[in-house]
Amino acid sequence: MTDLTGDTPPPETTAAPKRAGHGLGANLLGWLQAAPLTVILAGFLVAPIIMIVIVSFWGATEFSIYPAFQFDNYEFLFGSPVTYRVFLATFKYALITWALTLSIGFTVAYFLAFHVRSQTMQIALFLLCTIPFWTSNIIRMISWIPFLGRNGIANQTLQDWGLIDAPLEWLLYSDFSVILAFVHLYTLFMVVPIFNTMMRIDKSLLEAARDNGASGLQTLRHVILPLTKPGIMIGTIFVVTLVMGDFITVRFMSGSQKANVGRLISNDIALLQYPSAAATAVVLLATVLIIIAVLLRFVNIRKEL
Repeated sequence: MTDLTGDTPPPETTAAPKRAGHGLGANLLGWLQAAPLTVILAGFLVAPIIMIVIVSFWGATEFSIYPAFQFDNYEFLFGSPVTYRVFLATFKYALITWALTLSIGFTVAYFLAFHVRSQTMQIALFLLCTIPFWTSNIIRMISWIPFLGRNGIANQTLQDWGLIDAPLEWLLYSDFSVILAFVHLYTLFMVVPIFNTMMRIDKSLLEAARDNGASGLQTLRHVILPLTKPGIMIGTIFVVTLVMGDFITVRFMSGSQKANVGRLISNDIALLQYPSAAATAVVLLATVLIIIAVLLRFVNIRKEL
């Protein structure tokens, strides 16, 4: 309204400072709530990584480690042909394991999500898949040795059936046994995110695809696969990072005849060559982060979920 002179009085300005003060208080409260998690992440994640990076530039002799800033560890790492062979073997294990776990995980998740109608039965079958994970990884891994050995159950059965005349040597202590153990250990890490994503798919979309004449394969390709991409990507990140950092599986299942980057780091630690181990760990960490960054380019997980 206007006063007697015809001028419009200025609007009240008391609300703006209140809103500003309220926003400042909300921001402060948000920072205080995030502070405990920030401290934990800084102390148990960021600080160790920084320490590993620092130690990777130190020097070492046969008897001591001395602080320094030098590139000897990285020069030796990138100048050795063993490094490239080991990284190539690591990528090979990760790629084959990823392909197999994706095939198995997608099939299991698809069956549970779309062919098991009862939610109780879905939960029961899903828990059945988790039973092997109630025991130690090492126990599950070692259990393959008497099965795949020269005189193990697999060779004896194949010989009894007349399919082979002599035991198969490549069943154990080979790339086959290593990859088999990886698939056994890490398939569930692919099943869980894919199953979780499939359960979010609106069933009316599948009915609409069938009503429009789409075949089962077309529905799978054009409806289910695009909507399952976030779960596939999360499972891929889990499996690839776990395989690339694993060393105990390669050691046991290959009979110490094969190596990956994890074993390279483990051997340096056993020899008390911590700077060299730290340099290898930094390169492995950078490689894994690059792989994850590339994978995240294909799908925005935060947006999709």
